[in-house]
Amino acid sequence: MRRAAVAVAAGAMAVSLAACGSAKESGDNADSTGSAKKGNDIKVGLLLPENATARYEKFDRPLIEKKVKELTDNKGEVVYANAKQDASTQNQQVDTMVTNEVDVLIVDAVDSKAIAGSVKKAKDAGIPVVAYDRLAEGPIDAYTSFDNVTVGKTQGEALLKALGDKAKDGQIVMMNGSSTDPNAAQFKQGAHDVLDGKVKVGREYDTKEWKPENANSNMEGAISALGKDKIVGVYSANDGMAGGIITALKAAGIADIPVTGQDAELAGVQRIVTGEQYMSVYKPYPQEADVAAEMAVALAQGKSLDSIAKDKVDSPTTKAVPSVLVPVVSLTKDNIKDTVIKDGIYTVNEICAGKYKAACDKIGLK
Repeated sequence: MRRAAVAVAAGAMAVSLAACGSAKESGDNADSTGSAKKGNDIKVGLLLPENATARYEKFDRPLIEKKVKELTDNKGEVVYANAKQDASTQNQQVDTMVTNEVDVLIVDAVDSKAIAGSVKKAKDAGIPVVAYDRLAEGPIDAYTSFDNVTVGKTQGEALLKALGDKAKDGQIVMMNGSSTDPNAAQFKQGAHDVLDGKVKVGREYDTKEWKPENANSNMEGAISALGKDKIVGVYSANDGMAGGIITALKAAGIADIPVTGQDAELAGVQRIVTGEQYMSVYKPYPQEADVAAEMAVALAQGKSLDSIAKDKVDSPTTKAVPSVLVPVVSLTKDNIKDTVIKDGIYTVNEICAGKYKAACDKIGLK
């Protein structure tokens, strides 16, 4: 199933690459950006939200930079800034990008609402904006991410599978992401769609800024309120928080209960190998990054997105945004080889280094 999804995505990307390299006339979408037609000598502003989560510096940034170079015959430039989880800083970074006259912006918003005014500033300056990974508000021109409701459903389904009969009698704790992140609300929605009516949610939290230390504190509170013998599993919206949650569980003497995650961070994958974490959601970042770069280059060059973005998504402020949603995969110890290793995200040596070698040997990861 995953190979089929990847094959379809690859085919779609091949078509879009051909479109990016052609002399195709601008469509209605390109005309709406106010961007004049340009060649390969373009400047792409890339704004990522934080660096506490490993994916942004390890995957997203270098992948987008590489793809922009490929699409522009090495003439395109990526100007990068990271907001370090501060919405005000990110707004200032947009202002700087506008002042420096970048040709297009790729923005992964710290706060989807707070960024709206800055998106409008860019738009008024004739700079199109691609919302990346999170659906920013304001007059964005394009959006690419993963199907976030499906991410939550995937986590919920995995947790129910791991719980089995324990779901009938025990309670779970739900550790959702930040309330300022629209993706977190969609993850939560998808998880509730699956979990509601099948397992009791003893405590539920929206975790400030997605920080592991906040998840750790919340988990300590849940253990105190519910009692350590009553908790049979934890829904964690991502791997970073799962690390903080598992630390709290260990401190309370709670072991062998399933904890979910997301992002397939190296530490998360290693915890899956040892059995401390049950699963993560693997999101093929190369596909998402490639699509964002294709959209950005096309918009900077005044070209239509018709051949790239086949779907439309509504934000709270903008209707029918050209969009590409990339499929996701439930990652457990059973498919590590067929996902993150096969796709070149990590090597076996990276995952199985040091103290993890014995656990890797036990599950046949060599």
